[in-house]
Amino acid sequence: MRSGPALLGAFSALAVVGATTAFTLGTPSPAAAATACEVGYTVNDWGSGFTANLTLKNLGTAPLSGWRISYTYTGNQQLQQGWNATWAQSGATVTLTPATWNGTIAPNASISAGANFAYSGANAAPVSFSVNGEPCGGTQPPSTTPTTPPPTTTTTPTPPPGGAPQLHVSGNRLTDAAGTAVTLHGVNRSGGEFACVQGNGLFDGPMDATSVAAIKSWHANVVRVPFNEDCWLGLSDVDPRYAGATYRAAIKSYVDLLHQNGLVAILDLHWTHGVYTGNSSACSDVNATCQKPMTDSEHSVDLWTSVANTFKGDNATILDLFNEPYLDRAVSGSAQAWTCWRDGGSACSGIGYPVAGMQALVNAVRATGATNVIMLGGLAYSNDLTGWLQYKPSDPAGNLVASWHSYNFNTCSSSSCWDSQLAPVAAAVPLVAGEIGENDCASGYVTGLMDWLDRHQASYLGWTWNTWNCGTGPALITSYDGTPTAFGAGIRAHFLAAG
Repeated sequence: MRSGPALLGAFSALAVVGATTAFTLGTPSPAAAATACEVGYTVNDWGSGFTANLTLKNLGTAPLSGWRISYTYTGNQQLQQGWNATWAQSGATVTLTPATWNGTIAPNASISAGANFAYSGANAAPVSFSVNGEPCGGTQPPSTTPTTPPPTTTTTPTPPPGGAPQLHVSGNRLTDAAGTAVTLHGVNRSGGEFACVQGNGLFDGPMDATSVAAIKSWHANVVRVPFNEDCWLGLSDVDPRYAGATYRAAIKSYVDLLHQNGLVAILDLHWTHGVYTGNSSACSDVNATCQKPMTDSEHSVDLWTSVANTFKGDNATILDLFNEPYLDRAVSGSAQAWTCWRDGGSACSGIGYPVAGMQALVNAVRATGATNVIMLGGLAYSNDLTGWLQYKPSDPAGNLVASWHSYNFNTCSSSSCWDSQLAPVAAAVPLVAGEIGENDCASGYVTGLMDWLDRHQASYLGWTWNTWNCGTGPALITSYDGTPTAFGAGIRAHFLAAG
């Protein structure tokens, strides 16, 4: 969906909730020469392994540069892979040093990093941390043993508190680490794709724990987060206050907050680079200020390499490689359009910039070692999946999902079209309707659509958890406390009935 008006956004500190192990090392003790900092540690444990998430906050008045975190386990925990920092392990001691982009922490700012570990027996939390060789706080909390969330058995499970399900593809279903089928019901949270590039902030509206709780109150278990290529990469057209490391950290913090509340995140590349002035052009700007027909070779491969490096190991985050391809408006013939979609390059005559096809983007993600589930939207603004199975890219991880968007004004908007075009796809691979909606501020269309998707065990997300007038584009809410529009009320009622 093309995004609505931008408002100044904000995000708040993370709140740790539920069944993860969590503790924070607080203010320095006068008895020790401590670094002015705070370290937080949380765990999502699945019995034979766990994800450790660390945060380091600078409580001093000067920037903290070249930081180094060290801590020691008391069991046989073994580092597998880490992200957002350079992780190393010697014996029982684990160290973290900065990535290329987070080596300096401004006063009152923080960084987050995570890693996966394997273990057997007990998984006691470490009891002491040091930062740059000095203690970070004086009072150490007691060690706590992580708890494993109980397995779910319902078709649409409520995620375990404090731990979103780690997903992979099994046949035509998404399943969690225990092999239980997971159907995703949720919302889109628009704003990160446009506010930054328009110079209005990082997001549109609140992105804090209270707003996430409102989303959860609808019995949602997933949030799709659109984002912007130029803002993520920190290109020169974006105000530096809303770009690069600051923007990446804001997206990462929001994803972490979703996970801590048991919610899966879908990261959606929404606006990208490249000049396109052909059929259905949304703008003539080279910068990522509107929807383009397809991803660009100049930046999109680098973009997905960076995103995958940030979120690899976090399989509660799904990567939606491009929001709504409409290259079929520029490329003549269905076969050529689908070839352009998959292969990019010379198959994409009619698009005025070099195109990166879906195969190149899948390759970029997998080259980092990331095994996250990947969503691929089809043609006609992701409403056409007729060639998806034939032209599906190869994936060594076997974790590809078909992404489909459906509005009452789309071409494929009837049950007969869904039966002929969608049902074969849903029978072969997981189907996620990443955006559903209607432009009449009502819910008659989406109610019938959700019924059809339920029968085919498909996932779906309403567009969008924003408070603009639903006459300018589908809006689920009138207030960020979760008060629904008439359109949103239909989706909310369906979520609540599903459990």
